[in-house]
Amino acid sequence: MPVQHRRPPQVSGGFGVPHGLAAGLTRFNEAPFLTAEAALLECCGSRRWAHRMAAHRPFPDLASLLAASDEAGYDLAPRDIAEALAAEPAPCLHHDAPRSAHLALRAAHAAYESRFGHSFVICLDAWPPSQHVDQVLAGIRVRLTHEVDEERAVTADELRRLARSRLVELVTEGW
Repeated sequence: MPVQHRRPPQVSGGFGVPHGLAAGLTRFNEAPFLTAEAALLECCGSRRWAHRMAAHRPFPDLASLLAASDEAGYDLAPRDIAEALAAEPAPCLHHDAPRSAHLALRAAHAAYESRFGHSFVICLDAWPPSQHVDQVLAGIRVRLTHEVDEERAVTADELRRLARSRLVELVTEGW
């Protein structure tokens, strides 16, 4: 269950721009290519995506960075998406979570992986951590009803959403 565990700052036009964004974006833009590419691989595990994003620097603002991320994400071939999925973190629940939650998630993930041949990904930025398990279970339940092509598109969209969220975190907190 690759999940976005931290909630990045909300991004909006002008108001609500995270403190330190300009400095973080400048450091990201000025970082050596291989350093930026390695940081980008933490946002999306596709080497092609990370290379493209690092090569297109500098980005004048966050909106440009996120637009480039989306564009690069839409251009990923199936093998690039498979590579990104393979790089997603392993599922985890806090060890104190009820045994039933662990079992339910394990069973849901197994059913999903059996049907689609890859791990389940979902961006949970819209929900507080207390709702993550419920949202993952509900998401798997709904997405198990998808046809393979439909789920492939949903998975790619979730990877793009995760990349965007992680990019915001990268330039606001990671540099």
